Amino acid sequence: MVDAAGATTPRAIHPLFVRVTHWVNAFAIFVMVLSGWRIYNASPLFGFEFPPGFTLGGWLAGALAWHFAGMWLLALNGAAYLAYGIVSGHFKRKFLPISLSRALDDVTLASQGRLAHAPGRYNAAQRLLYVGVILAVIVAILSGLAIWKPVQLHGLTAVMGGYEAARLVHFFAMAAIVAFLVVHIGLAVTVKGVLAPMFAGRAEAPR
Repeated sequence: MVDAAGATTPRAIHPLFVRVTHWVNAFAIFVMVLSGWRIYNASPLFGFEFPPGFTLGGWLAGALAWHFAGMWLLALNGAAYLAYGIVSGHFKRKFLPISLSRALDDVTLASQGRLAHAPGRYNAAQRLLYVGVILAVIVAILSGLAIWKPVQLHGLTAVMGGYEAARLVHFFAMAAIVAFLVVHIGLAVTVKGVLAPMFAGRAEAPR
């Protein structure tokens, strides 16, 4: 936005509600991933364990307490974010339409260092990733509930393919979330104009 004197004036691109729920979600996911790694180490699905220094909770009971606290925070805050995104039209404006072919083109351009970024606007690859991580979080919560209460929620556990299958679904949903975080944080700290608006809510961005 340019004023009468020709100077560029920052405009709002991230509403306060989006910024608050974003950081609460980030904290909740951080707690859940690190505590989840400690829970995984108590009964590994595969032939490896996560380094204890990168886990949260200290022991299994402590990790479970952290994990459930993070789960309820993420579920409640995430539900508020989803409701806002749908009712306000935020999701429609920011995430739609989604094009797989355009997303692949954007990934190619990014790998060549030629992908332009405008603060407040998501390219096709970002749209696909954001929608994908929202779905991964939903799957992680549902599969986690199926593992937590396999008898009481036997219907949900059955949809997941049984208790052991639900553990696999939960693990790979977590892996998808972590992969997203690696890319997301990498872009946030390396691409100019991405991180600051998530604190201030404003940036020099095109309409």
